[in-house]
Amino acid sequence: MTDLAHVLGAGGLLAAKVPGFSHRPQQQAMAERIAALMESGGVLICEAGTGTGKTFAYLVPALLSGRKVLISTGTRNLQDQLFHRDLPLIRKVLAVPVTAALLKGRANYLCRHRLKLAQDDLGGLDLDLRGHLKQVLDWSKGTKRGDIAELAIPEDAAVWPLVTSTSDNCLGQDCESWQDCHLVSARRQAQEAEVVVVNHHLFCADLALKDEGFGEILPGADCFVLDEAHQLPEIATHFFGISLSGRQLMDLARDTELEAKKDASDAADLLERTARLKQATQDVRPRLGELDRRGPWRELVEDDGVQRALASLERRLQALCAGLEANAGRGKGLDAAHERAQDLLERLRALTAPESPEQVRWFETQGRGFRLHQTPLEVADLFRDQIGRKRTAWIFTSATLAVGQGFDHFARQLGIEDAQTDLWDSPFDYPNQALWFVPRGLPQPSDPDYNRHVLELAHEVIGYSRGRAFLLFTSHRALREMAAGLEGRIPYPILVQGSAPRAELLERFRQLGNAVLLGTSSFWEGVDVRGEALSCVLIDRLPFASPGDPVLSARIDALRQQGGNPFRDHQLPQAVIALKQGAGRLIRGSEDRGVLVVCDPRLLSRSYGYTFLDSLPAMARTRDIAVVKAFFADTDEEPTEVDSASAPCTRCTDTQTE
Repeated sequence: MTDLAHVLGAGGLLAAKVPGFSHRPQQQAMAERIAALMESGGVLICEAGTGTGKTFAYLVPALLSGRKVLISTGTRNLQDQLFHRDLPLIRKVLAVPVTAALLKGRANYLCRHRLKLAQDDLGGLDLDLRGHLKQVLDWSKGTKRGDIAELAIPEDAAVWPLVTSTSDNCLGQDCESWQDCHLVSARRQAQEAEVVVVNHHLFCADLALKDEGFGEILPGADCFVLDEAHQLPEIATHFFGISLSGRQLMDLARDTELEAKKDASDAADLLERTARLKQATQDVRPRLGELDRRGPWRELVEDDGVQRALASLERRLQALCAGLEANAGRGKGLDAAHERAQDLLERLRALTAPESPEQVRWFETQGRGFRLHQTPLEVADLFRDQIGRKRTAWIFTSATLAVGQGFDHFARQLGIEDAQTDLWDSPFDYPNQALWFVPRGLPQPSDPDYNRHVLELAHEVIGYSRGRAFLLFTSHRALREMAAGLEGRIPYPILVQGSAPRAELLERFRQLGNAVLLGTSSFWEGVDVRGEALSCVLIDRLPFASPGDPVLSARIDALRQQGGNPFRDHQLPQAVIALKQGAGRLIRGSEDRGVLVVCDPRLLSRSYGYTFLDSLPAMARTRDIAVVKAFFADTDEEPTEVDSASAPCTRCTDTQTE
């Protein structure tokens, strides 16, 4: 095994050159295991507990390997952090001349052609949109990379779809700005670099052979590091399926109008067909119900109104295809719109054709938009084909991959059952830094009065913690009830998911220092708040996915037909990993202290509680609220009780709080 003590050891380069760096045996062991795999090839699934420093553990061997390495992260924010902060630091410490490139999906880069179209349509935009467009225009004159993350405009702002491209509307080499295209430049740099940093959405898009500007890079890589790998199976199902959204159709209509006014102003019939497509698209949404939701496809099949709306949409889309064909050759933008219209028509017809047993169809609605989906039930075969290439090294890592001590669930999802595995526990002193609390006396989550009991408990715990808490929920409904119940009852700022962008809420939480933040799924992971500002995490229920979710329901049926146990084989492992993510928000540094409150009594009353408990860090534990109070009071008194009798877990160490 490669010895990396000279870099990661107590007297190594990082200890000498990076302020605040401390030697962690787990980090060094992980780096040495990865270095050996990069040299020999193979597949490694490994979990590194919070605080291990897994980013440095794979960056050091990656930069020393001499091979072309692709690193994929869970989100664009993590991707930026890795490329702009961590990678340059390690490269400087190692003093190796390794070239690196950052590559994102095409929608992250300014498109000069679409910016010009948006300028031409300035009169049709509202005031806020015009203001954002002026910011983009000013920035476009000086940016070198064209990465929209450089601008302080929210990533969900309406201006971005107007000035970025998709694989649908990109003109490719027919574009007049091709030579100056930011995406083309980013691709070229990625092709030439020795280390390429991408995100899972881009990685999966390439695996699925969907053009996101990355298809020429993947075949050239020797080593693949997939961080936050627990997200991969879910992301992959999206990219290996088919989807069609109302927004895609409305964007097609808008772009066709703009191109027609520019190159075919006499084609009144074409504009008429575009207007009819818009109306047909808008007619679909109200047929799908008023609420935001995900629903099974059978609801659409059984609804005559929906079927008529989809049939009308197909006719209008087909008519637009015919109109664009009649105007072929009059403009590159119009020709591109014709290709898009044909592609969307094919998707719509595929989605309304007889269903395959290997796929699940469903729909989702949000606001005034809708999206129709066809999703594969399994992606294992698709991954297995890619990973089988000789001499390549694949490292799948995360702080939450194991269920108990095993990786069977994750390995089955990606078809890598023969992979090597390893697990390094967190270096944090969980028995002394953290207290795990499951209250006595709460009813079952199915009880109609359950949320009221959680509210009263949260109110009491927040008083002891003096704010400084995350309250994590498995449903938006429970979140709303808790927010309303706490309003006016606690003297601490309340921040609620949805009231502001996620990044803004987190920044306010850090700055305030005594706030209470209420969030659902997007706050369970990828959130790093160190120090006293976050001293308590309260989780309302064990995070089992809703059995009413159409994709989960289809997977349950498929597993049952194959003779499996859906709860044991899928629902429970997924919930365990989600709980580990939520619990992982609490202790983020060696000086952090805090209390994890899991309200759900099923953790201790059901046999499957063993699986959850065996997957959590070895915290001190109690069922007595007085111990929680003493923990936050930080007194020298011994806690009145640290209870192990009803907690069926041998890994959770019973220790006394300070």
